[in-house]
Amino acid sequence: TLPEKKMVFKGLVTNKEDANKLMLTPWIHYPLLGGSALITFEKAEVAQRIIDVKEHVVELSYGEELEELDQCRMRVQAAPVDILLPSALEIGVTRSSRSILVSDLPSLGIPEETLLDKLELFFSKRKNGGGEVESRGFLDNSSQVVLTFAQDGVAEPLIAKGCIQALIGKGKYELKISPCISGDITNLKFQPSRCPRTVLLSGIPDVLGEDPMRDTLEIHFQKASRGGGEVDALAYVPAGRRGVAVFVEDTG
Repeated sequence: TLPEKKMVFKGLVTNKEDANKLMLTPWIHYPLLGGSALITFEKAEVAQRIIDVKEHVVELSYGEELEELDQCRMRVQAAPVDILLPSALEIGVTRSSRSILVSDLPSLGIPEETLLDKLELFFSKRKNGGGEVESRGFLDNSSQVVLTFAQDGVAEPLIAKGCIQALIGKGKYELKISPCISGDITNLKFQPSRCPRTVLLSGIPDVLGEDPMRDTLEIHFQKASRGGGEVDALAYVPAGRRGVAVFVEDTG
């Protein structure tokens, strides 16, 4: 069961055969407990070597000339990072009979509510092909506006035009009119996936400050003599705290 979440799908269909295809870009939030770190290497084979060793002894006295007996060490465990990625998605779409999507809005430097008032005023007039506006609002995370009319038969003629010359304030602007389509996820399947270049380090004691500990881990695991390699990114959460790591699509 997934929490309810509003999603905006954007794209441009250039070929008819692509009309029913949908590309998913993963954006995975991964909880990170205190006393752990995520380290991403430039090469997947380095990450696998670190995982195969399982337990690593990390020196805490880098940069200091100490006798062998005076040096401090800590033991950390290395494990793979497994996440769930969407493998199949089906969406049932519905075209609204009373709503339109207005885009190509001008940048007037006025508050959003003021722009919505001007759009409602324009589209509520019958001489402009409109009618009584029941609701209006910006589409989530976009510069497009959804206008819903109180009666049927208003939206379709506007959509058929495709665009309209609108008088907003003292200027006249060409606005694009599109159908308003909403959808619900009817089927969503996941498959387990292992991050090829990222390793989870756990059991990190609270013996150094956050920055020194991050530097210590990076120095240790980038050394080829310890099976490491070049580090691409490292996220560390000290004991007693919690964090969230975000995984995105690996384009490397």
